[in-house]
Amino acid sequence: MIKTRRSTGSKIVVDSNNKTKLPKERPVNETKYIGMDVHMATTVIAVRNSVGKVVAESIVETKASVIVDFLKGQRGALYVTFEEGTQASWLYDLIRPHAAEVVVCDPRQIAGQESKSDKTDAKRLAELLRTNSLKPIYHGEHRVQALKELAHSYGSIIHDGTRVKNRLKALFRGRGIACQGTGVYSKKERDEWLKRLDNGALRLRIQRLWKELDLLTELRQEAEKDLMVEARRHPESKILRSIPGIGPMRAAVILAFAITPYRFRTRKQFWNYCGLGLRSKITSEYELVQGRVRRSKKRPLLRGLNPNYNRALKDAFKGAAVTAALGPWKSQFDAMVEKGMRAPVALVTLARKIAAISLVLWKKGERYNKSKVKFGHAA
Repeated sequence: MIKTRRSTGSKIVVDSNNKTKLPKERPVNETKYIGMDVHMATTVIAVRNSVGKVVAESIVETKASVIVDFLKGQRGALYVTFEEGTQASWLYDLIRPHAAEVVVCDPRQIAGQESKSDKTDAKRLAELLRTNSLKPIYHGEHRVQALKELAHSYGSIIHDGTRVKNRLKALFRGRGIACQGTGVYSKKERDEWLKRLDNGALRLRIQRLWKELDLLTELRQEAEKDLMVEARRHPESKILRSIPGIGPMRAAVILAFAITPYRFRTRKQFWNYCGLGLRSKITSEYELVQGRVRRSKKRPLLRGLNPNYNRALKDAFKGAAVTAALGPWKSQFDAMVEKGMRAPVALVTLARKIAAISLVLWKKGERYNKSKVKFGHAA
């Protein structure tokens, strides 16, 4: 007869010979799935085992040494996930040496819940990781980190300059003064623009905006110079610059934000990342004909481009398409327009073509050769 008596934390088994058997230890190589809900001050951590049971929970300080100590205290193969955010890159580099795999997930791809809390979010992330239900965001390449930081700096200055220009024109339009073109930004014409205003405070406001615009122009030139110097250190930039429409600046931006071509298995994945992927919808695409299932002749309806994308890459490839349409690919662009394709759609087609060529040549390490390019529908 086998008897059991309770002991602190586990069961102790006593057999018929009154000999005590120690409880079985958990296997050291057990797989654990860790979900982390990261905040500025604290991080909530939930750990699930291979069958989905929560085996540990903790609230720790968002500090490198504390997080690493927690991971070192967990046995087995660790799979860790957390959402993309401000601290994602730092956290990925910190955890990667201590885990079998680190997944930075896209929070926009996770369905919302009625009840929400930090512990609930951490447990849910761990469960989604265990069931392989998360959409990962690429992290881990450091070779172009400096180029990426400089590209971010350049892009931020461009956006700030655009905002200042919009404010300037809004002030003049708000007083019924037409200000088409770029004359309102010119240093030579500023006195003439000020004479049209009868409010002294408004003049001071506009003068400060002009000063801000001048400073941003200087910063833009510095940022552009630094970005070009860093881009020259990467041999891949010469490959991209050989493609029609892609100059030194666009090549640097593509290198900085695409990082590596091998993260995209197909050109459609690259198109989606660049905001050039076509969205289509179709229903009732199958029909029964004489008892057999057959695809109907209905064509999918196009619903524009995908909304989730990298804006810097989309601007780079669409700008390259405009340059190519006015230059080396003008004949192809005109031919598409003559066939009835609207000009904006033709430009998107050229942008998709340039993106596909960039991905292939980047992977092969070859420069652009116009004799190998065939123009059809870049789908």
